Amino acid sequence: MTISVGIVYYIGAVLVPAGENATGLDILGLLLLAGLLTLVIVGFVGLTPVNPNEARALVLFGNYHGPLRKQGLHWVNPFTERRRISVRVRNFETSKLKVNDQTGNPIEIAAVVVWVVTDTAEALFEVDDYENFVHVQAESPLRNLATSHPYDAHAEGDLALRSSQGAISDQLRQEIQDRLEKAGVQVIEARISHLAYAAEIANAMLRRQQAKAVIAARTLIVEGAVGMVEMALGQLSAKNVVTLDEERKAQMVSNLLVVLCSEHETQPVVNAGTLYQ
Repeated sequence: MTISVGIVYYIGAVLVPAGENATGLDILGLLLLAGLLTLVIVGFVGLTPVNPNEARALVLFGNYHGPLRKQGLHWVNPFTERRRISVRVRNFETSKLKVNDQTGNPIEIAAVVVWVVTDTAEALFEVDDYENFVHVQAESPLRNLATSHPYDAHAEGDLALRSSQGAISDQLRQEIQDRLEKAGVQVIEARISHLAYAAEIANAMLRRQQAKAVIAARTLIVEGAVGMVEMALGQLSAKNVVTLDEERKAQMVSNLLVVLCSEHETQPVVNAGTLYQ
């Protein structure tokens, strides 16, 4: 309005020469010109562009009038406050947290959260800073999840942070969603991006994992060897290939177990005499 008045004043100074009295028609023309310029300026001020994946929250004199989501150029009341808010899909990675798992072992854990704003009113007016709110609220469910489950499963079917990634990710996403519901944010995905034992126990835990792997492998080898020995004795007896007393059976079982369970390659020894030498 100030600009239009200044322009009209300048035009009036040019159109109405100094020293001449302005007529009523001149004044009326200047007023009409001022009104026209004001309408043009107000029209330009009310133009509001909306980019793709963007929304404008419209607030007029303290009253919320809903989001403007349709992309393109729109005209709104020039006195309306137009707050820009992105509705693009965003993601961030939490900082690495050092916590104790369910069994008390210190671990390091971090997660990636993918989220999007679905309600612009709640995002702008229910929380002070919705982006910071998302970042802060995502850490608490992650910490709670880490303390509620062990790093490794102790029994088959137990939920563990390392071996149950799918179920753990779903639980983490739901817990974060419950906390961000009031901020108008939808959590699309949440998954663990970093998981490791803390540095002070990493070597000890690595040795324990290696020992468990060795025990599991040995158990499988022994079970297979016993099955093979049992099959060999059964077939020798069923086909009457040779008749062995209990002592010779025990010796045969011992020799077969040594051959099958040994870590190193065994060398055969040929017996040129009888079995009872």
